[in-house]
Amino acid sequence: MTVVVVTGGTRGIGRGLVRSFLDLGASVVYCGRSLPPDGPSEALGVVADVTNRADVRKLWDAAVEKYGKVDIWVNNAGLSTSRKPLWELDAAEIDAVVDVNLRGTLQASAVVLEAMLAQGHGALWNMEGLGSNGQIVAGLTPYGATKRGLTYASLALAKELKGTPVRVALLSPGMVVTDLLTRDYTPAELEKAKKIFNILADRVETVTPWLARKVLAGTRNGGRVAWLTTPKAAYRFATAGFRRRDLFGAA
Repeated sequence: MTVVVVTGGTRGIGRGLVRSFLDLGASVVYCGRSLPPDGPSEALGVVADVTNRADVRKLWDAAVEKYGKVDIWVNNAGLSTSRKPLWELDAAEIDAVVDVNLRGTLQASAVVLEAMLAQGHGALWNMEGLGSNGQIVAGLTPYGATKRGLTYASLALAKELKGTPVRVALLSPGMVVTDLLTRDYTPAELEKAKKIFNILADRVETVTPWLARKVLAGTRNGGRVAWLTTPKAAYRFATAGFRRRDLFGAA
């Protein structure tokens, strides 16, 4: 049985991935800085902060103690700042986003890759986001910068792992309706933004089963699995006049 660890698995895309991996028959361990009372009983939840190497080791050890190995690790934990110009952001808010999205992912990757090399196999997946492909959006400078840096780091790690039984790959969920996507809009701004979201975005329950299947199928070292590709986005814009989508109505 495949053993999967998902960081930031208590909400949003991470929670969706946990559910999807379980539905596909994997054994799943997930973490969060706190655990919700309604977490899936079939999965093992661990309180852990990914910016702390000791906590990452605790999460790895908990998975190995219960299941004997870790086949796949998904670095999903992430934060975004308020949607403001950089100079209007509090220093602590900037630090928190950089700590989780970049520093935390690097520290977690260091622990996980060392352990995977020692066990002789494994695949580490890092979650991309806005900025990974060079797209620039005003008001999301720290978030985009961390995701751009994370893509570089992942590809560099793939080079460092060349010739080993361990792989690093990138997971790109596209535009997904979560609190990270919709936060800090005024009601008028959100109504305007929904026009684009209803063309390009998808719900968590639509995207995460597909992502989970692709992760379990695997890819080459340094590969990428992307839900919203450029041709797919172009098709959606081209057909938007014929397709009525409302991602913010009843599911």
